[in-house]
Amino acid sequence: MDGVERPAWAPGDIDLGRPSIARVYDYWLGGAHNFAVDRMVADKVLADVPVLKSVILNHRAFLRRAVRFLLDQGIRQFLDLGSGIPTVGNVHEIAQAVDPGARVVYVDIDPVAVAHSRAILTGNPLVNVLQTDVRDAATVLKSPEVLDLLDFDRPIGLLMVALLHFVSDEEDPRGIVASYRDALPDGSYLALSHAGYEPGEWNPAWNEARNTYNRGVSEMTYRPRQEVEALMTGLDLVEPGVARLPLWRPDSPDDVDEGAHRFMSFGVVGRKR
Repeated sequence: MDGVERPAWAPGDIDLGRPSIARVYDYWLGGAHNFAVDRMVADKVLADVPVLKSVILNHRAFLRRAVRFLLDQGIRQFLDLGSGIPTVGNVHEIAQAVDPGARVVYVDIDPVAVAHSRAILTGNPLVNVLQTDVRDAATVLKSPEVLDLLDFDRPIGLLMVALLHFVSDEEDPRGIVASYRDALPDGSYLALSHAGYEPGEWNPAWNEARNTYNRGVSEMTYRPRQEVEALMTGLDLVEPGVARLPLWRPDSPDDVDEGAHRFMSFGVVGRKR
């Protein structure tokens, strides 16, 4: 990266010569916060798993639809877990376009994602960024970044979009969700998306694509639909319940193509009683 001018959004302690998975995702999403080294890695993975970009774009589209739905329900504060770099129509942009007073806390363990996020969000007093492991709910919920901005006497929109399929069974994803759910005030919502499949649908040929992703990006755990629904225990599911991502409240019938009913990820939103 010698000779490449460092843009204002790239903090000085970030090595621009090393690829970052956060910037790789930004590139896949059509963002501008990435470099040639990130694009090279991203294009290599897509060459091996071409469907991956569609999957990532659908998770992000679900995030936008879910946030808009929560705004329609009166939610004005959001906790986004595993947020990555908050660009390309992310939560604060959507929420503050509806209500400039909306508050958002982004949480991610990736120091590159957090450093870029802090640089991008400088000057927005209603957005905080926290670097920590989202699996440690107690640390997240007790952090100054969360407590200084979010009011736990009012409903909160908790976002776990494309997050829990990176949590193994041994790490107890249901327990992680329960720890956050129990801390939320009544009337709060959880929006969740997860890579998965219907029982009996798994195709052994998919293992090769999954293994390529695991090697090139990160370890992922696909879960059947009933396990995704079990993550929402204690919440009242919003219609249509657990649905293939393109089928969860699409903006238009044109957004639902013939592959929507076989899409390998689910989306769901639930309300705390």
